[in-house]
Amino acid sequence: MLDNAPRGTICIEDIEIGMVRSLRKVVTDRDIQLFAEVSTDRNPVHLDEDYAQETIFGGRIAHGMLTAGLVSAVIGEQLPGHGTVYLGQNLKFLAPVRPGDMVLAEVEVTDIDHAKRRVTMNTRCLVDDKKVLVGDATVLAPSRKFD
Repeated sequence: MLDNAPRGTICIEDIEIGMVRSLRKVVTDRDIQLFAEVSTDRNPVHLDEDYAQETIFGGRIAHGMLTAGLVSAVIGEQLPGHGTVYLGQNLKFLAPVRPGDMVLAEVEVTDIDHAKRRVTMNTRCLVDDKKVLVGDATVLAPSRKFD
């Protein structure tokens, strides 16, 4: 993974609208195999090249939730980071991610409710500057008051 920022915690008191964090990761065959094992989603479009060649994708693709998991990694490790609790996420998958693709996962703060410690973010994943996933997340951010 190639992060643009150190891992850790940004407390609600220090979060600002417009803050962006991201990571880059090449999705490997091993990632897809491990995700299939952990999730028990063994759809052959992810695991069997011969089968996947006959689909609309014309070859194997990564699980959509594997890609979405990269957004979770940015939220849980960078912004807000350690101690964050996911409250909600909506996702729209725009294009497939294939083995060997470099995925850029980004989150951008769009709203902050300090009283409730809630942060809303645009979330997106890109491959070669093309959006493959978009959505919004709401999280409960850590606070210095409770640490």
